[in-house]
Amino acid sequence: MINTRNLTRTFHGPGESEVRAVDGIDLTVAREEVLAILGPNGAGKTTLMRMLTTLLPPTGGSAQIGGHDVQREPGQVRRVIGYVGQGNSAGHTQRAMDEVVTQARIHGLDRKSARIRAGELFTALGLDGLGKRKSQAMSGGQRRRLDLAMGLVHQPALLFLDEPTTGLDPHNRANLWDHIARLRAESGMTIVVTTHYLDEADQIADRVVIVDHGRIIADGSPEALKSEHAGDRVTLEAGDPARAGELAALARRTECVNRVTHTGTTVVAHAANGPKAVPALVTAAQARGIDVVSAATRVPTLDDVFLELTGRSLRDPGTAESGNHDPEESR
Repeated sequence: MINTRNLTRTFHGPGESEVRAVDGIDLTVAREEVLAILGPNGAGKTTLMRMLTTLLPPTGGSAQIGGHDVQREPGQVRRVIGYVGQGNSAGHTQRAMDEVVTQARIHGLDRKSARIRAGELFTALGLDGLGKRKSQAMSGGQRRRLDLAMGLVHQPALLFLDEPTTGLDPHNRANLWDHIARLRAESGMTIVVTTHYLDEADQIADRVVIVDHGRIIADGSPEALKSEHAGDRVTLEAGDPARAGELAALARRTECVNRVTHTGTTVVAHAANGPKAVPALVTAAQARGIDVVSAATRVPTLDDVFLELTGRSLRDPGTAESGNHDPEESR
C-alpha cells in the first residue's frame, strides 16, 4: 500500500542554511496493516505524513501509495486515501451532517448517495441525532468522530491519522479507537497513525516505526522492539547501602542480564526475561550474604525503547526542543 525509497524533504532555514526534516526514509507498508509512527516533536513525522498525502512535495526520493506516485499522480493518490489531521476538519459554524455530505459530494457521490453514506457513518460512529448540531457546539470526542467521518466518507483503502486523540480524555480516546477498530475490521483498511500516546501504539499497531532527526531508527512489532531494545526492568533494593555496589556488580555478571545501573540502595537490571532473572539474582545475592529487601519486575514500554535508542524519553518535553528541526511540526 505504501512504498518509499530515500524519501527526503529539505527546508530552507535562515540565511543559506538548510534543514533536512525527512532524511532518506525507506518504508513499506502492507495492505491491511496498522502502522504507528512514533517520535518527538520535530522528528519529521508530520512532514512525512504530509508528503505521503500529497500535501507537501518531496525534495528527493520517491513514494507510491496504492501503486500511484505521489508527485506524478496526486489525484489518484487522493482517491485511495483518507486523512484526519491534527486540527478539526469541519467548519465551526457548519452543521455536522452538511459537512460530511459536502465532503462526499466533493468525492463524486450524487446528492442521494452522499446523504446515505453520511447517515451510515453517523450511525457507525455514534453521531446519530447530532446532524444539525454545529461543530463548535460538539464535545471534543464528537468533533474527532466527525473528523473521522469526513476522512472515511469515500471509503478509502488507506487512512492516515495524525495525532487523532490529542486533547481527548481517556474515555473518549478509547471510544474513538473502538470505532476505528470496528470500521477497520469491516473494511480491511490500512491505517497509518502518529501518536504521542505510547499505550495506543502498543495496543493498536501491528508494527511501530520510530523516527528521530528525520530518520527511521527502529522498525518492528511492539513486542519485538521491546524485547530487542529494552527488556524487562528488574529493581532490587539492597538492605545494606554499603553493599549495593557489590549487588550491582553481581547483577552485571549474571548471564540473563543485559545492563545494570544503581543509585543509593537501588539496583536496576535490564533482562530479556525478568521473571527468570529475579530468582537468579536473589539467590546469587543470598549466596554472598547480601540482603535483598525487595525485588520487582516491570515489563518494558515503547518509551523504554525510545530511551534506549536515543538516550531521552519520548514523553520528556525537552525532546521537542532537542529535536525540533522540522518547520512543519513546529507550527
